[in-house]
Amino acid sequence: MTTSSSSHDEHFMEHALSLARQGVGLASPNPTVGCVIVKDGGIVGEGFHQYAKLDHAEIVALKQAGAKARGATMYVTLEPCHHTGRTGPCTGAVIAGGISRVVAAMEDPNPKTSGNGFTRLRAAGVEVETGIGERDARALNEGFSHWIVTHRPFVTLKSALTLDGQLALPPTRRKKAQQWITGEEARAEVQRMRHTSDALLTGIGTILADDPLLTDRSGLPRRRPLLRVVLDSKLRLSPKARIVQSIEKDVVVVTSASRASAKAQALKAAGVELLAARTRAGKIDLKAVLAELGGRDILSVLLEAGPRLNGAALNAGVVQKLVLFYAPKLAGKPTLPFLAAPTNGSHFPFDVRGVRQYGADVAIELVSRSLS
Repeated sequence: MTTSSSSHDEHFMEHALSLARQGVGLASPNPTVGCVIVKDGGIVGEGFHQYAKLDHAEIVALKQAGAKARGATMYVTLEPCHHTGRTGPCTGAVIAGGISRVVAAMEDPNPKTSGNGFTRLRAAGVEVETGIGERDARALNEGFSHWIVTHRPFVTLKSALTLDGQLALPPTRRKKAQQWITGEEARAEVQRMRHTSDALLTGIGTILADDPLLTDRSGLPRRRPLLRVVLDSKLRLSPKARIVQSIEKDVVVVTSASRASAKAQALKAAGVELLAARTRAGKIDLKAVLAELGGRDILSVLLEAGPRLNGAALNAGVVQKLVLFYAPKLAGKPTLPFLAAPTNGSHFPFDVRGVRQYGADVAIELVSRSLS
């Protein structure tokens, strides 16, 4: 990595990162990338990648800059690709456009490019600098980076808890129905998290207890609907459940039950896709489920579940990130713990990445030590 950071470079890279963020929900299964072309201190071209529009961010910016690109500096959040996929290699277009300097936030994790793009640019006489804005760029594409190497989606486990570690408040005489633990600001952040995810994974226990929709209600644009995946080994899901009633070819149920039963036929008629579960020790094999999702170009999964699935996912080692929202409340007695499944005795190696406040609530973000 080479860096010679200046306030000038940092300013334009931050703008490129802001453009890349506009591609969230629109670029997957490709990475989100932003690009800015600067000449004589002014922006002459910019763009971000949208999967449906094919052109990578560099090509969008080059087309906008036209002849002004010659001799200019390109700020891009990811190494320009040097392989042919749905489009041609961006390195060739950068060189042909006359760009004299490329400032890239990070190397492409895709083995087909990884470092080769920089090598090709330097061989053509283009000055290359890397590392400015790298931390933000990596966070923005953590799903793609994990998926392109492992072929499985990046999993974020999200939970809302009381200060004494419960997932639910006890019912009161006035409020016998389930109560929200966190406030509006935290719940809005959860919707944003759903927007950044390709799929949401939960267990049948959560469906039976809460009858949730589990949709992306952020109001932000997305290219494909949030895939809602339910682990339901005995096929207890009702065709009348809200997740079924709101279906838009976006619900997959993983089950060990017969897919020829009357219940199964009713769910299929409603539009539910039934996926035969692979099992391990009598339980649904989470790694197999994630491998299936990865094969469907699902880069990122948000796990919103109860104590059993939370524990199973941590025990299986499939969680890359935890986001725990703590409300300034005490349940006062055991109601629904964060983890109920027996643990394997490990301490789960996660490091704190950050702490943020949303209204009265506090969110702690932890990442797997292998990523920090």
